Amino acid sequence: MSEELKTLNNIRSLRAQSRELPLETLEDILEKFNVIVSERREEEEAKRNEISERTEKLNKLRQLMLDDGIDPSELLEFSTARQNLKKSVQLVGQIQVH
Repeated sequence: MSEELKTLNNIRSLRAQSRELPLETLEDILEKFNVIVSERREEEEAKRNEISERTEKLNKLRQLMLDDGIDPSELLEFSTARQNLKKSVQLVGQIQVH
Protein backbone atom coordinates (compact mmCIF):
# COMPACT_ATOMS: atom_id res chain seq x y z
CA MET A 1 0.00 0.00 0.00
CA SER A 2 1.39 3.41 -0.92
CA GLU A 3 2.12 6.04 1.70
CA GLU A 4 -0.78 8.17 0.46
CA LEU A 5 -3.22 5.31 0.95
CA LYS A 6 -1.78 4.54 4.37
CA THR A 7 -2.42 8.17 5.31
CA LEU A 8 -5.98 7.99 4.00
CA ASN A 9 -6.57 4.85 6.03
CA ASN A 10 -5.24 6.34 9.28
CA ILE A 11 -7.76 8.41 11.28
CA ARG A 12 -5.07 10.37 13.13
CA SER A 13 -3.33 11.35 9.91
CA LEU A 14 -6.66 12.35 8.38
CA ARG A 15 -7.47 14.53 11.37
CA ALA A 16 -4.08 16.22 11.21
CA GLN A 17 -4.38 16.84 7.46
CA SER A 18 -7.98 18.02 7.75
CA ARG A 19 -7.04 20.76 10.22
CA GLU A 20 -5.19 22.50 7.40
CA LEU A 21 -8.19 22.48 5.05
CA PRO A 22 -11.34 24.60 5.03
CA LEU A 23 -14.59 22.76 5.79
CA GLU A 24 -15.84 23.40 2.24
CA THR A 25 -12.87 21.51 0.81
CA LEU A 26 -13.40 18.63 3.23
CA GLU A 27 -17.06 18.42 2.21
CA ASP A 28 -16.05 18.39 -1.46
CA ILE A 29 -13.60 15.55 -0.78
CA LEU A 30 -16.29 13.67 1.14
CA GLU A 31 -18.73 14.02 -1.75
CA LYS A 32 -16.14 12.63 -4.17
CA PHE A 33 -15.39 9.71 -1.88
CA ASN A 34 -19.10 8.98 -1.57
CA VAL A 35 -19.39 8.87 -5.37
CA ILE A 36 -16.39 6.53 -5.61
CA VAL A 37 -17.73 4.22 -2.91
CA SER A 38 -21.18 4.18 -4.50
CA GLU A 39 -19.70 3.27 -7.90
CA ARG A 40 -17.63 0.51 -6.32
CA ARG A 41 -20.68 -0.90 -4.54
CA GLU A 42 -22.58 -0.96 -7.83
CA GLU A 43 -19.67 -2.77 -9.53
CA GLU A 44 -19.49 -5.34 -6.74
CA GLU A 45 -23.26 -5.88 -6.87
CA ALA A 46 -23.11 -6.35 -10.65
CA LYS A 47 -20.33 -8.94 -10.24
CA ARG A 48 -22.34 -10.80 -7.60
CA ASN A 49 -25.39 -10.79 -9.86
CA GLU A 50 -23.37 -12.13 -12.80
CA ILE A 51 -21.98 -14.94 -10.69
CA SER A 52 -25.41 -15.73 -9.30
CA GLU A 53 -27.00 -15.80 -12.77
CA ARG A 54 -24.21 -17.98 -14.14
CA THR A 55 -24.51 -20.40 -11.23
CA GLU A 56 -28.27 -20.56 -11.73
CA LYS A 57 -27.82 -21.32 -15.45
CA LEU A 58 -25.24 -24.00 -14.72
CA ASN A 59 -27.55 -25.61 -12.17
CA LYS A 60 -30.42 -25.60 -14.69
CA LEU A 61 -28.21 -27.17 -17.36
CA ARG A 62 -26.97 -29.76 -14.90
CA GLN A 63 -30.52 -30.64 -13.93
CA LEU A 64 -31.59 -30.89 -17.60
CA MET A 65 -28.70 -33.25 -18.26
CA LEU A 66 -29.55 -35.37 -15.23
CA ASP A 67 -33.19 -35.47 -16.35
CA ASP A 68 -31.97 -36.80 -19.72
CA GLY A 69 -29.85 -39.44 -17.99
CA ILE A 70 -26.51 -37.74 -18.59
CA ASP A 71 -24.09 -37.46 -15.69
CA PRO A 72 -22.11 -34.18 -16.00
CA SER A 73 -18.90 -36.04 -15.14
CA GLU A 74 -19.38 -38.03 -18.36
CA LEU A 75 -18.85 -34.82 -20.30
CA LEU A 76 -15.48 -34.31 -18.67
CA GLU A 77 -14.47 -37.87 -19.47
CA PHE A 78 -15.67 -37.44 -23.06
CA SER A 79 -13.84 -34.14 -23.42
CA THR A 80 -10.60 -35.56 -22.02
CA ALA A 81 -10.81 -38.63 -24.25
CA ARG A 82 -11.44 -36.44 -27.28
CA GLN A 83 -8.46 -34.19 -26.48
CA ASN A 84 -6.24 -37.24 -26.10
CA LEU A 85 -7.47 -38.53 -29.47
CA LYS A 86 -6.66 -35.18 -31.13
CA LYS A 87 -3.15 -35.24 -29.67
CA SER A 88 -2.64 -38.80 -30.91
CA VAL A 89 -3.79 -37.88 -34.40
CA GLN A 90 -1.50 -34.85 -34.43
CA LEU A 91 1.47 -36.95 -33.33
CA VAL A 92 0.77 -39.56 -36.00
CA GLY A 93 0.48 -36.80 -38.60
CA GLN A 94 3.79 -35.30 -37.53
CA ILE A 95 5.56 -38.63 -37.66
CA GLN A 96 4.29 -39.34 -41.18
CA VAL A 97 5.28 -35.90 -42.48
CA HIS A 98 8.92 -36.24 -41.47
